Amino acid sequence: MSDPTPATASAATPAAAAPGALAGLSVAEAGALLRAGRLSAVELAEHALDLVEAHDGSLHSFVLVTREQALDRARQADRELREGVDRGPLHGIPYALKDIFAAEGLPTTNQSRLTVDDVATADSAVEERLRAGGGVLLGKLTTYEFAMGGPSPDLPFPPARNPWNTEHIPSGSSSGAGVAVAAGFLRVAFGSDTAGSMRGPAFHCGTVGLKPTYGLVSGYGATPLSPTMDHFGPLGWTVADTAAALQAVAGPDPRDPRTADAPAPDYLAGLTGDVRGLRVAYSTAWYAADPATLPEITRGIERALTHLEGLGAIVEECELPPYELFNACGRIVMAAEGFATHEKNLREAPREFGRFTYQKLLPGAGVGADDLRRALDVRRRLAEALDRQVFSGHDVLVTACGQTTAARFDDFPRDWPPPRLANDMQTIPFALTGHPAMSLPLGFAGNGLPIGVQLVGPRFGEAGLFRAAIPLEAEFGRREVRPALTGPA
Repeated sequence: MSDPTPATASAATPAAAAPGALAGLSVAEAGALLRAGRLSAVELAEHALDLVEAHDGSLHSFVLVTREQALDRARQADRELREGVDRGPLHGIPYALKDIFAAEGLPTTNQSRLTVDDVATADSAVEERLRAGGGVLLGKLTTYEFAMGGPSPDLPFPPARNPWNTEHIPSGSSSGAGVAVAAGFLRVAFGSDTAGSMRGPAFHCGTVGLKPTYGLVSGYGATPLSPTMDHFGPLGWTVADTAAALQAVAGPDPRDPRTADAPAPDYLAGLTGDVRGLRVAYSTAWYAADPATLPEITRGIERALTHLEGLGAIVEECELPPYELFNACGRIVMAAEGFATHEKNLREAPREFGRFTYQKLLPGAGVGADDLRRALDVRRRLAEALDRQVFSGHDVLVTACGQTTAARFDDFPRDWPPPRLANDMQTIPFALTGHPAMSLPLGFAGNGLPIGVQLVGPRFGEAGLFRAAIPLEAEFGRREVRPALTGPA
């Protein structure tokens, strides 16, 4: 694959040179220095905050930076580590939240005029666990309105921009999370994924994005969109960073009946890179014959499969149900649930929504009870087909995540839906079925923008995804390369 050479404000540089040596530290490396007393959480937080202040004016990944609160939490983390209190893998590590997660005392704007001034009176489950784990919250990250709209100009905050080329979108709706991690402001960030909203920004920004198994991470205190398809989880710069972030937030929560009543396993223990005997499935039917799929992406998937097989994995072709069934079914469920979630405001204050959001939510009013019942029945049968045809005999499915590199902002007209965009994602099937799915970087296309692959596992099979991802990241991930950053526009 060619080296990245973006045409505008951003270009690739070694991580150690820019945005700075501290930004190049992994969660584990930073954690080891913190515990050895060779680095302080205050230094780590100040470095990240300074990067945001210097460079986010042109990227717009943050809607709120909480400098003083962050430094207070960093000082507390340092005190605890000096006293021998170790709260886990993110103790002293900076992070930020997609602005649909409640954090006590901070607004949860949802990037919407309807909620821009809503201040949370309690933490969401994700923030509660990160606070308890000693993490250092730097602020809130931009999103599409209610995790549903688009890069619309009529919202309270400007849309985030892709750090590899600011004329391109970072995808959505966890757009700020993808940008902040790719830019080196953060090692990890937390978002949501209802049809691909973490995997999309991960794919288009060149980060790791994990949609966990449905119910592995609590959604308590997160603004809902489609409650039976909403997933919550981490984006990270590396596979190991993402595993550490998942470790911090996974597990049951009695306040969210969707969560599974079982403790999360130790995801960090299996990051060995040994894939001997790992059973890997693939099917080219969804992407290889589609003219919308970049040949570079198809070749990248082929190289990934060959590499795994060379390391001792058992790679076999499988048959998947038609992609169109997953897509249509998922769209019906999400439309019906999204409309139900926002029906009151859609009826009483329609003009307060952004244009894209209103146009995307309103069709859900036309989904009748029989339509939804049939869609839920198809959903059950599709999930059973995946379990039977793929995961009864395999640990990981390797497939496309996105079909091309990130679209330009110019591709989005005033009204939704636009003409077919050249960044179609293939993420909705596994949000529909609840299987865990990861977007993993595979380097860059010839235009300098990131590309990647999607790894999917059986329910609660996240450890297998991490196991497969480690050697692929080492061979193809280009984690030493970062976008060059400019100052505020």
